[in-house]
Amino acid sequence: MNAIVPSVTLVRRFKATPERVWEAWTSPEVIALWFGPHHTKVESARVDLRLGGELNVVLREENGERHETKAVFQEIEKPRRLVLAWSWITTPERVSRLTVTLRPVEEGTELTLTHDRFADEAAATGHRRGWTESLERLLAALG
Repeated sequence: MNAIVPSVTLVRRFKATPERVWEAWTSPEVIALWFGPHHTKVESARVDLRLGGELNVVLREENGERHETKAVFQEIEKPRRLVLAWSWITTPERVSRLTVTLRPVEEGTELTLTHDRFADEAAATGHRRGWTESLERLLAALG
């Protein structure tokens, strides 16, 4: 019997073009404006937008705790789709997969974020909360 692997899927609509939403995911300056839960700030962001390149974001919580991503680009289809092998520096053995799909709609862009292949349900729950708050911040950043 196959075990169910925890995953998170969130769909949001933005009043911005797919190119503008794409930039929010691929420009370090724009990532710094929205990435992370509400109680965090981006300390640094780096993007090496090529297959095998990395998205690295360092988040700092209000209590001083630091979190750093190590996400490797596996698929890049500008301005439609990004797929990354996602991990945190503190748990490099726990690699999950993040897929961001952008679809033009009449009002702007529909974003579908799917984060799957989590090690356990607790990791999925934490990421659901983090991505929900991040997408709220992205919506505010894009206006």
